[in-house]
Amino acid sequence: MKRLHAVVLFVLGLAAAGAFSGAVIADVTTSITTTTTAETTTAETTTTIATPANVIPPGVRVAGVRVGGLSPADAVAAVRSAFQRPLTVVVDRSKLELQPGRLASAYTATAVARARIARPGENVKLVVAVRGPKVRTWVSAVERRFERKPVDATLKLRNGQPYLTKDHAGRTVDTKRLTAKISGELRANSRLPVRVRTRSVAPATTVGSFKETIVINRSLNRLALYDANRLARTFPVATGQAIYPTPKGVWHIVVKWKNPTWYPPVQDDWAKGLKPVPPGPGNPLGTRWMGLDAPGVGIHGTDEPTSIGYSASHGCIRMQVPDAEWLFDHVDVGTTVYIL
Repeated sequence: MKRLHAVVLFVLGLAAAGAFSGAVIADVTTSITTTTTAETTTAETTTTIATPANVIPPGVRVAGVRVGGLSPADAVAAVRSAFQRPLTVVVDRSKLELQPGRLASAYTATAVARARIARPGENVKLVVAVRGPKVRTWVSAVERRFERKPVDATLKLRNGQPYLTKDHAGRTVDTKRLTAKISGELRANSRLPVRVRTRSVAPATTVGSFKETIVINRSLNRLALYDANRLARTFPVATGQAIYPTPKGVWHIVVKWKNPTWYPPVQDDWAKGLKPVPPGPGNPLGTRWMGLDAPGVGIHGTDEPTSIGYSASHGCIRMQVPDAEWLFDHVDVGTTVYIL
């Protein structure tokens, strides 16, 4: 540009001197070389891409369900779908399926609204309202399905002999624990299997509960002692006369006395005017008394040994004194006595 400016000034100076007045300047070639230097400016630009307002921030979860990058509507659908997945309940080895929607409600829309303003990567809590009565009803049905009542052993007579039926343990479900575990899994939106085991329930009466059993046959005037249902020993006895029969039925020994005093049953005609007899050789009860819950009836020794084997008593069961003493030592209060 400076060279061009100098040439122009030179030409104008010649014109002013009249050197080129009225003349055409020929064969004059002016060469002008212009060099332009362009300045280049480089700028660093940082681009920030904003998350759209209608999309959940990246990495956000609702109760463990990934909703980042989803629209609110899609996020609600995803959380609802996850909540509706069945919850498996395992009782011992049996698998049951529980439908969460029948027992609880999840506030999915509220959780997704919170997810929209959550920080990237945040796990938003899902509030779940568990319907307690519904859960307890479901658990009660499980209890009825798996519960088994214990069966007690029983002692019966079969063909005139004691017969024991076996006992069986029962089982039950801890309903409180199962209810708490199911409610906790639903509130946490967890679908890990809930596992519980049934508990064994022992019967109140087992086969081992039965020890001695006495069977008295009136027609044979015989007393048989059984160890549970195994015959241990038999004894000849005297039972009641026809007018004073030994009562049939199932009875129990309720009292045991050594060297008892005999008190006459003054309500009966045959005992009127009789007086009590203290312990000793002439005592009608001998040396041992095993009273039954049949009023006024018991198993005892006798001072009339010749009556053994006959229906000769006033309703009691008489034994030889040594036999009564042996039996006294081998039975307890509560022993069952069958009189046939």
